[in-house]
Amino acid sequence: MTLPTATRPRLRRARSGPGIHAGQTAAGWAFTLPMILVLGTFLVVPIGMALYVSFTRWNGNGDPFVQGNAPLVGLDNYATLLTGQGLTGRDFMTSVGNTFWYVLLVVPLQTVLALGLALVVNAKTLQGKGFFRTAFYFPSVTSSIAITTVFLFLFSGSGAVNAFLRLFGVDGPNWMAEPAGVLHLLLERVGVTDPGWVQTQVLGRSVWEWLSGPSVAMLVLILLAVWTTTGTFMLMFLAALQDLPEDVDEAAALDGATGWRKLWYVTVPQLRSVLFLVVTLGLIGTWQVFDQVYATGGGSPGKTLLTPAYLSYEQSFTQGRFGTGAAMAFIIFVIIVLLTWVQRRVMTERDEVAR
Repeated sequence: MTLPTATRPRLRRARSGPGIHAGQTAAGWAFTLPMILVLGTFLVVPIGMALYVSFTRWNGNGDPFVQGNAPLVGLDNYATLLTGQGLTGRDFMTSVGNTFWYVLLVVPLQTVLALGLALVVNAKTLQGKGFFRTAFYFPSVTSSIAITTVFLFLFSGSGAVNAFLRLFGVDGPNWMAEPAGVLHLLLERVGVTDPGWVQTQVLGRSVWEWLSGPSVAMLVLILLAVWTTTGTFMLMFLAALQDLPEDVDEAAALDGATGWRKLWYVTVPQLRSVLFLVVTLGLIGTWQVFDQVYATGGGSPGKTLLTPAYLSYEQSFTQGRFGTGAAMAFIIFVIIVLLTWVQRRVMTERDEVAR
């Protein structure tokens, strides 16, 4: 169809104008600029300031950016921590070892349990779904300090847990006062006690100390963390499950996929993006655990509950060594970024193999 001649110049003039998106760009910047300023002022700038402090020996007195208040020490704070030198370096490596076992157990347990609960409350045959969703999610919105206090009573020497174990003739320990590592206790049962070859020092600790496993007290915090965080991740899995197309399940059923085969080969691959999110949030949360350690006595017993987040707080606000505390925070930040990157690469490679 040929347009009338009179209308052609008008179309040319309209097309030669500034364009339909010209005003939208300015409006977009106008709406986002306030948030950019807020994030820059209260997030980016403080992070930059903390990074500068990590290269100094600031004791918290005066302005760290005024010459003489915070002597520059370069990478000394980082070198002390990463090589395990001195008491501070050894404590930091102890906290990293404690958190390693904490992450290794909490993240898989809470992820698997959250997915299992999501599958349960998403079942069409389940009655009272609202009640179960609320019950499973309730621990996640309860004060962590209050829950930690309750757990301290439950797992004390005369607490309810030991009283229950005594019904079966088992004399339980005073959980929160037992610093022994679980793997050490198991090895002692088979006659292995501190062999010589594991005395090699690695990052300020012997191999035997690195392989101690979580302490008995740390097991209590692991149970606490799994119980309080599973509900939140359950909701994420539940939202993803409700968004899955039903025709895929129907096709899988027609092909004979049922039970575990359907879950593993049909449902879980469709939840890959949510699984990545849950594991990533789990990694971040477990490496930053602080309040439970604070409420249980600051790393006791025997520093087996010590974590980098709590140690950073202690070094900064108790010892007045803000440079060391800031360096700890940035080391943990790098660890979290590296673990997230590795996890993303692994999940991406598996996705490509599956395709």
